[in-house]
Amino acid sequence: MNIEISKKFAGIKPSAVREILKTTNDPEMIAFAGGSPATEAFPCDAVRKISNEILTENAQSALVYGVSEGYEPLRRNVADWLLKYEGINSENDSIIITSGGTQVMDLAARVLLSEGDAVICEDPSFVGSLNCFRSHGCGVVGVPIDSDGMNINSLEQAVKSNKNAKAIYTIPNFQNPGGTTLSLEKRKQMYRIAKENHLVIIEDNPYGSLRVSGKNVSAIKSFDSESLVVYAGSFSKVLAPGIRVAYAAVPKQIAGAFTIAKQVSDVHTGVLNQMIVSRWLSEYDIDSHLESIRRIYRKKLDLMCSCLDEYCADFISYVRPEGGLFIWAKLDDGIDMLQYVKKLIDKKVAVVPGSAFMCNDAAKCNHIRLNFSTPSEVDIIKGVKIMADTAKQ
Repeated sequence: MNIEISKKFAGIKPSAVREILKTTNDPEMIAFAGGSPATEAFPCDAVRKISNEILTENAQSALVYGVSEGYEPLRRNVADWLLKYEGINSENDSIIITSGGTQVMDLAARVLLSEGDAVICEDPSFVGSLNCFRSHGCGVVGVPIDSDGMNINSLEQAVKSNKNAKAIYTIPNFQNPGGTTLSLEKRKQMYRIAKENHLVIIEDNPYGSLRVSGKNVSAIKSFDSESLVVYAGSFSKVLAPGIRVAYAAVPKQIAGAFTIAKQVSDVHTGVLNQMIVSRWLSEYDIDSHLESIRRIYRKKLDLMCSCLDEYCADFISYVRPEGGLFIWAKLDDGIDMLQYVKKLIDKKVAVVPGSAFMCNDAAKCNHIRLNFSTPSEVDIIKGVKIMADTAKQ
């Protein structure tokens, strides 16, 4: 029997990041392609202790079905987190716990977008979100990014040119893959444009706690007086990605629809994992933990930038990020990006081709994304040297 894929799903390509990550199963492969936090940043002892306590005290409570909106103590923890670290007062919003940050995009698409609608995105942007919007039959409209985030003139033009646009999607802090941070002035201008054109802003902030230099910038959600921002956050980058606990802060008027979408998607996020995160937030020194992981990433970022400057300056340029996990590196025009990526894999260095992150993946792109959080310091030095040698060849 010939089984046909639905029309809205048939054209979606597998994530290039996920496909390249399959090569990293090779123990000799240097993984500049990943997006995972450094494993040495995981609070393994704390998670082990908390898990044992929960399963010893009352295992049944962690193993039953949960409420779709999320474990109530964790929802309160998240509200406190948002107020403390992002200046977001969530009294006009509802907190919904999700299974990873990308699920927030899926729920937002289910609730807010119809087939044929368009989402205006930074170009490049996170391929997982782009594919999520595409899978719901939506178009993605790319707006170029500057060193301080989305180009506002281009954003205004994109809104005028796409009357079917319903939302603006942005990763404001240490953008994936661009590494840029949206300036406060641009955040305010984006909000104004969204308000004037009746658009929703989907603010995706998985990396905000990973700032290693510069000053914090207020979240767009923190000045959302009109209830038009859906805010997504995650504990994948500050606790552990395998736990798959993230959250959305959504205006109360659409919270019921988000809850129904969550029920349709997976009923609820794993209760045990939610309880682990909740107890970790309540009983451990989070500020100390955040500072410790920032030290790890600051050191690795400094090392990779130093190596790129020393060995690759004649064919690579980049804007140094103030945090996050990635460097968006532009290759000299004389280098064929895709051939270069293939040659690097042959030499046991995995990077992601920049074309994977473009709203139009057929558009010309001579960038690669480099991850500095996953590889060891030894591998960072070795891998960048191989990048330089391969370029010369």
